Amino acid sequence: GNLTFSPCGVLCPCPTCTVIGSTVVNFLNYVVSVPDRCAYTLLSESGVELLAVFRDRRRKDFSLLDKVILRLDGPGVNITLGPGLRLQVNHPQPQESGADVLLVGGDHQWITVKGVHSSFWPVEGGSARSTALLSSDVLCEEQFPEPADGTINCTTVTERCELLYEAPFTSCHNLTDPDSFIGACINTLCTYPAVDGLSHCQFLEAYVKACDFQTGDSLEGWRSEVGCSPPRASCQDVLCSDHEFCVEDVSGGTICACRAIFASEYRSTGALGEPTVCDGSSASVTLVGCLLEEKGIDYSELHLNNQSCRGQKDNVSHMVTFGFDVNNTCGMEVEHNNSQMIYKNSISMTTSNSSDIITRHDIFNLDFSCFYQQPDIKTMSFRIKDSSVIQQIVSGPWNYTLTMKTFSDAGRTRAIEPSTELRLQQSVWVELKTDGLDDKLVAVVTDSCWATDLPLANSSLRYDLIVSGCSNTADQTVKVMGNGLGTSNYFSFNMFEFSGKSDVVYLHCKLNLCAKKGNTCAPSCGGKRRRRSARSQYEDGSSAFITMAWTN
Repeated sequence: GNLTFSPCGVLCPCPTCTVIGSTVVNFLNYVVSVPDRCAYTLLSESGVELLAVFRDRRRKDFSLLDKVILRLDGPGVNITLGPGLRLQVNHPQPQESGADVLLVGGDHQWITVKGVHSSFWPVEGGSARSTALLSSDVLCEEQFPEPADGTINCTTVTERCELLYEAPFTSCHNLTDPDSFIGACINTLCTYPAVDGLSHCQFLEAYVKACDFQTGDSLEGWRSEVGCSPPRASCQDVLCSDHEFCVEDVSGGTICACRAIFASEYRSTGALGEPTVCDGSSASVTLVGCLLEEKGIDYSELHLNNQSCRGQKDNVSHMVTFGFDVNNTCGMEVEHNNSQMIYKNSISMTTSNSSDIITRHDIFNLDFSCFYQQPDIKTMSFRIKDSSVIQQIVSGPWNYTLTMKTFSDAGRTRAIEPSTELRLQQSVWVELKTDGLDDKLVAVVTDSCWATDLPLANSSLRYDLIVSGCSNTADQTVKVMGNGLGTSNYFSFNMFEFSGKSDVVYLHCKLNLCAKKGNTCAPSCGGKRRRRSARSQYEDGSSAFITMAWTN
């Protein structure tokens, strides 16, 4: 006899699989709640595989349908229907596969595959999870517990979902069981708030669509009978990044809101972006675009102190970065306290015309800064061990190295080594040098240097070499050079010892950093001073020798 094919209808009901929210009503009419953010196979047969991918939105512990993927194994084609009805095909010229594919969308997707005799996966537990997609998201099973939403009235939710028991839906009950859809509606809306277009009306619509597939009855006019408005395709062609999803804002427009898991690290501290990045002579801060959009902040209206310095938005991640450096200060300000020198700037919003009597935007102001740590007091002792002292100074995100080194010549080419013997009255040059500071921004000022007979900087026996950035006027052998002009300076003095004490002398120096912007950092050392010859004068048998080394 002849084999005939009949369309789906009362005489030949077609099995359907409906995915809505976090719930799958599978081909066997079982209701399965998806517990994670993985991809699941809905059907697989004859070279065709249909997958549903779930992602978090407003809640960390609850995922919703994010996109569906139709795989055609023969030609190696993936057809993806994602948020905003974006249809993506990964093959430039898809070939005929023998399967008719109908993609119809709204805030959720409808897919009908005709002409394929397939085995229907039950989507229970992890048995139908797609291992092919898990490799791209190995953490999709990780759970993020979250307190229940206290604003949800589950009794009201149940009443609305059970409208499927009433007319006009009763005409579908013979072929399309409403219990599965009612269960899916209650399970979802008693946990996840009815926001962003998700409501009981979507579940009613899903039931009507399943009924239409099975019986051909579209229940025309059902929306007006139960008070459901047609869905709005407001997010069509809106491109959000991977950590965002498209929603309507309070004004009726669309924004890319942050997914809950991604945003949790920022919301837990009230931050709008990443910590400030300080790198040498530059500073930058990156704000999260979706957090700004959720607060109604237009990134294009934000600027630094200099209003010409605007944020740069990444076209893929939608992160917005503001920055300044020594060549483009963007209105940078410099502040000082006892231990730090702070470079700061502010991100603010362009204010409305002063004549405007109303505004619809909150005031936005965000300060960010980098700082240099002022050097601590450095201590060194004359002893044969090392020829220099090096200290790494860490100042939050910026750090630099301070080195104190001694030389026996004015050109500072002959370093004093542990084996070097120094005589009293011999000239010694001490170099204070930094590495890691930008000489366009700061200068190093040697504020004071003094010697003690004990390793304590505040020892009662003290001899000053440098006072307030200038050489001690009582000691004509002390000469200070380059102080406050750059990131290094040096001074010289003639060797001495404390009368009646041991041959160990401890040298202490205190340094400050000086912001060059608007400042003259070189100390003012007025008055002419007598110079005394640095030539050593010794009598036979009266020379004393001392060994020198720099130690912390």
